[in-house]
This record gives sequence, C-alpha cells and structure tokens, in this order.
Amino acid sequence: MGSGVQEQRASLTQGDVLPRASSSQSEGLKHTRSVINSLFSGALAGAVAKTAVAPLDRTKIIFQVSSARFSAKEAYRLIYRTYLKDGFFSLWRGNSATMVRVIPYAAIQFCAHEQYKGLLGGYYGSQGKALPPFPRLLAGSMAGTTAAMLTYPLDMVRARMAVTPKEMYSNILHVFVRISREEGLKTLYRGFTPTILGVVPYAGLSFFTYETLKKIHSERSGRPQPYSYERLAFGACAGLIGQSASYPLDVVRRRMQTAGVTGHTYSTILGTMREIVSEEGVIRGLYKGLSMNWVKGPIAVGISFTTFDLTQILLRKLHQMGYTAR
Repeated sequence: MGSGVQEQRASLTQGDVLPRASSSQSEGLKHTRSVINSLFSGALAGAVAKTAVAPLDRTKIIFQVSSARFSAKEAYRLIYRTYLKDGFFSLWRGNSATMVRVIPYAAIQFCAHEQYKGLLGGYYGSQGKALPPFPRLLAGSMAGTTAAMLTYPLDMVRARMAVTPKEMYSNILHVFVRISREEGLKTLYRGFTPTILGVVPYAGLSFFTYETLKKIHSERSGRPQPYSYERLAFGACAGLIGQSASYPLDVVRRRMQTAGVTGHTYSTILGTMREIVSEEGVIRGLYKGLSMNWVKGPIAVGISFTTFDLTQILLRKLHQMGYTAR
C-alpha cells in the first residue's frame, strides 16, 4: 500500500512538472521560430528591393565618388553608355557583392528590429501594441546600427566593385585580397564612422515613419492590416524621409570607401566634407545624386517593407495550416 501511495505521489509530481517544462519549451520554440521567420523575411526583402533598383544605385554611386556634375540627363547618358559598351547585365555589375552584403544586412536589421521592439515594448509596458514615439525611433536606430556594424566590410567591397572596371577586380574575394594586400585590413572599415552616423537617423526615421503610418492607418480605417499598395506607399514615405536626412553622410562614406581607387586621400569625416564643399559646393557636392535617390530610395524601401510584412504574414499562415493539418 505504501508503495502505491509513493507511485501516486511520483505520478502527481511528474504531472505537475511536465506541463511546466512543455510550456517553457513551447515558448522557446515559438521565439526561435519568430527569429528564423524574421531573418528569412528580412533577407528576402533586402534581396528583392536592392535587385529592383540596382542599375540606379550603381549610377548614383558613380556620381557620388566623382567630381562630375549630376543631372537626370547625365545619369541617363551614363546608364545608356554602360549598356552599349558592356551589355544589359553590366547595369547590375556589383549586384552579387550587393547581395552578399544586403541579404545578411537586411536579415539582421529586420530581425533586430523585431527583437528591440519586443524588449522596448516590455520596458515601456506596450507589449503587443505599437510603441510610443521615442522607443519606436530608438528601435529602428538600434536595428540599423546592429546590422551596419556586423556587415560593413561587405559594403566597402560592393562600393569598390561598383566604381571600378571589371578588369580590376574579378570577384568579391579578389576585392578583399587586393585591398588587404595593397591598402591594409583597416581599409575595409574606412568610412565606418560616417556610416554609423548616417544609419542612426536613416534607419530610425525609416522604421519610425513606416510604423507610425501603419498605426495611424489602423486607427482611422479600422483595419488591422493595410493593403499591399498602402504598405508600398508607407514604405516610400519612410524611404524618402530617412534617406533625405542622412544623404550627406552617405556621400562622405562613399568618398572615403573609394579613395584608394579614385586618387584622393580622404581620411576624416570633416576633412572629406570640407574638400567636397570647397571643390563642388554644398548642394552639388554633399547632395549630389539626391534627386535619383528620391526615385530609387522610396521604391527600394517600399518594396523592402512590403516584402517583409507579406512574407511574415505568409509564414504565419503556413505555420497555422501545418498545425490545422495535424
């Protein structure tokens, strides 16, 4: 009889412990799945958006790192000359390097943003709801900074491939090897400071604007989710505001990244800015190519945010269908 009581107690103890372990395990799996979904959705969003605007992006970089005056007419001529000389696909030269950078960058940025939103939501007591304005801005800035810190050398390689003839660098690995041998490993992080200074307002304002517009839309329309074309419009506004705010630092970053192949010796942010302004002026120098960015940027950011959201929704639906099937 005593042994029967002991067995009953043991079974009760096991009954108490098992649901707790199962619940904890379930939460862990849910969090892991959420992280993986965010990484995949972000990677896809970045790849689709950047590929769509790659010819415009390459043209913008070429103007940013040269002293030639920018105009829509000159940009068109450059694209057309490139097409005639090297063929249609040459307009996507450097896009493989862009993908190597953008896929991890976008994956980390979107995933980090979701994690920072959760952490700040818990801290500010708005878990599961839209964050207040300041933490909404902070989450975007921290996400962009995290991604930029982890993927910067790839951005440097991409800039080099975009502005040099294909005879100079044969592939991504070749860029790394030549820069390391001829200019030193530190060169891979040249322009890092202006990058971070530019990413903070760019990522912060982009995510802030997009999330704010979605919140306002939900409150006024009564629909929890906007339509796809509305997401594209919200993303376009986010890209326009974010890129306009950080553009001068983007120009400085590109000049510092490509100094080794353009014959300049840019070493500091202020020194680079002074040289650009003295040679080309404020508007024509620090804002060179901005009008192209007003075309390229909103398209890219709109596609990026929309692709991320729709992929997240699709993955959640597929997961629910999987459970229903069981």
